[in-house]
Amino acid sequence: MDETASVRLTDAAAGLLSRLASVHGPLMFHQSGGCCDGSAPMCYPAGEFRTGDSDVLLAELRVEGMDEPVPFWMSRGQHDLWRHTRLVVDVVEGRGSGFSLEAPEGVRFLIRSHLV
Repeated sequence: MDETASVRLTDAAAGLLSRLASVHGPLMFHQSGGCCDGSAPMCYPAGEFRTGDSDVLLAELRVEGMDEPVPFWMSRGQHDLWRHTRLVVDVVEGRGSGFSLEAPEGVRFLIRSHLV
């Protein structure tokens, strides 16, 4: 896990993760910065997105009431650009990518970043 960047959740994001986990089981995030997902964090059932040497595990996010942490992965290229930031996963209204589990909820996960 990379200690130079930290990731935390807003209360809204934690609540949404808890609801999604009750339906889909253990979850994971991946943020690629690619064109298709617009650099939004994508939420998947744990293990559905294959990570590898081109990805960095930034955090294992703990959510009250969830048995397992939610790993937060980022592509190495994106991490190289954002390595000096603190990341906050939030939720906003509006439809995000159809690949992320929250898409049918009418909301989307969003990253807010702060330079350190």
